[in-house]
Amino acid sequence: MSSESYHEPLELLSEATRNLHRAIVSLCEELQAVDWYHQRAEASSDDELRAVITHNENEEIEHAMMNLEWIRRHSSVFDANIKKYLGSTGSIIAVESAARGEASGASASLGVGLGIGSLRGSK
Repeated sequence: MSSESYHEPLELLSEATRNLHRAIVSLCEELQAVDWYHQRAEASSDDELRAVITHNENEEIEHAMMNLEWIRRHSSVFDANIKKYLGSTGSIIAVESAARGEASGASASLGVGLGIGSLRGSK
């Protein structure tokens, strides 16, 4: 997917939406490059080549994080979720449950639910 492929006609989208799209697509491309380099480095039988490929992988991680930071600065929803999850400790699902104020239980700890609310007390 190129950064210029939109799902809606270009004239219907604000410049902010187009820029966010570009940043998200760029982030996806950088993460895909990280994955490719990581696999190539692991498969390499030559230590020097592995070091070069790992260096390239680390550069792509830097690019991905720069894109993510731009997205965080321009999207309050990304900003809130980055602050909630990045740097957290313990179970990631527990972080979500705690943020929602859910009681711990099998469905909450597994992140399973139908999203329809509680049916307790209803007849």
